Amino acid sequence: MARTSNKNIQAKLVLLGDMGTGKTSLVLRFVKGQFFDYQESTIGAAFFTQVLSLNEATIKFDIWDTAGQERYHSLAPMYYRGAAAAVVVYDITSSDSFERAKKWIQELQRQGNPNLIMFLVANKVDLEETRKVGSEEGEQCAKENGLTFFETSAKTAQNVNELFYEIAKRVAKAAPSRPTGMKLHSRPQESGRRFFCCS
Repeated sequence: MARTSNKNIQAKLVLLGDMGTGKTSLVLRFVKGQFFDYQESTIGAAFFTQVLSLNEATIKFDIWDTAGQERYHSLAPMYYRGAAAAVVVYDITSSDSFERAKKWIQELQRQGNPNLIMFLVANKVDLEETRKVGSEEGEQCAKENGLTFFETSAKTAQNVNELFYEIAKRVAKAAPSRPTGMKLHSRPQESGRRFFCCS
């Protein structure tokens, strides 16, 4: 969840999707401005932090980049539980990764935080000539499921910063304007008999 105090918001962000869709590359492009043509597969999950300053708030993202291999799927709830936002990533050159993304969306809708801010990201738009999943398909899937849709390229940095700034804006908008918590009220003294444990 997102915590606020004086417009400083700490928000857990999780990236989910099939192996090889470019989740780690998106995060590295955003956090470090780097891209590697060969990126080793993530084992379990990788953790990153990044601070974004908006007019309305400063957002500190705790970013969990989850492994895409099926054998790590059972660990995913540990990472998306309590998240303020989730990014489901697929590779535009892989129909299988798009089908897998749809399954992630269903899982998040069933088991994720009910106020979870969700984005569907079509990555690798620099590989337009080998595209297998049309923009319209991605947009339609996002629209039907109430997600925000972005097409990105971690390689060229296309829409990467825009994606994370949009997530930050949505998180800032959703965060309560004042800290939430329990309010304690003193009850007026009740008239009448008092009970003591040992009288």
